[in-house]
Amino acid sequence: MTLRSVIVGSGSALPVRAVTNAELAQTVDTSDEWIVERSGIHVRYIAGEGETTSTLATDAARRALDAAGIDAASIDLIIVATATPDQTFPATATIVQHNLGCNGGIAFDVAAVCSGFLYALTTADALLRAGPAKRALVIGAETFSRILDWEDRTTCVLFGDGAGALVLEAREVDAADPSAPGIIASRLHADGRYNDMLFVDGGPSTTGTVGKLRMKGREVFRHAVTNLATVLEEVLDASGHVPADIDWVVPHQANIRILDATARKLGLPPEKVVVTVDIHANTSAASVPLAYDTAVRDGRIRPGNLVVLEAMGGGFTWGACIARV
Repeated sequence: MTLRSVIVGSGSALPVRAVTNAELAQTVDTSDEWIVERSGIHVRYIAGEGETTSTLATDAARRALDAAGIDAASIDLIIVATATPDQTFPATATIVQHNLGCNGGIAFDVAAVCSGFLYALTTADALLRAGPAKRALVIGAETFSRILDWEDRTTCVLFGDGAGALVLEAREVDAADPSAPGIIASRLHADGRYNDMLFVDGGPSTTGTVGKLRMKGREVFRHAVTNLATVLEEVLDASGHVPADIDWVVPHQANIRILDATARKLGLPPEKVVVTVDIHANTSAASVPLAYDTAVRDGRIRPGNLVVLEAMGGGFTWGACIARV
């Protein structure tokens, strides 16, 4: 028998306000056609007054707990992946922990931008298998709209706000059984040489300000397709699977062209790729769990499916995870 981290529930949350491309075009020099052609995005959600990264994360966590049928008091590990925390410190995870009423366990944030959820998930998996925790909430949550330059039409139209969460539970399973649930393999990478291709031009230690997002889109696209295809091959090799075994790929929802190009590079049919970028835009660390929960709730992802999660973000950072759900 082998100890694995099993996904037992998922949840998500979006701000109240949905903003269409047509509405955005009233204040930004852009058009619905321009945005859709370059990204596949039709609408995004923008946080309003009283909506923060922690409130979205808390709502997503509660829905994940409800789906799992688990009381928050049994959660002894909370990791929040975010690039837009409520405060510089303390960690947003501690705010979520207090909101849920499960104080006393482990709670911290992970900062790896769009790859943050994969970093958080892999970290939670390691802690569950090592023994410090038995049940974990892994959350990706962002209010990215608050670090956008709304005069830069090449970036501000691409992002939105939201949160997604998974509940993990440490369970003994028969690893020799191909149907055994749980996280099978994960791989993470980073390459700091590419900092200036996707970054925020501020921070407490440098400018003393939050700063705004800056991106070189063409360069990011090129690296994303190569890095994501490579890391997907790595987790498949590590798990002993081939692309044909995959039931669903849940990718970071950055751009429909990246999703399509990555699938083609691996020889995966597009109908196996969960796509929500059209209705959520790029929600950074929230993107993967938000897409996962959407696909669970609409019936696409079902118990027993073999699912691959993957993402790439600023840093560059990238990673992938394969799990039987």
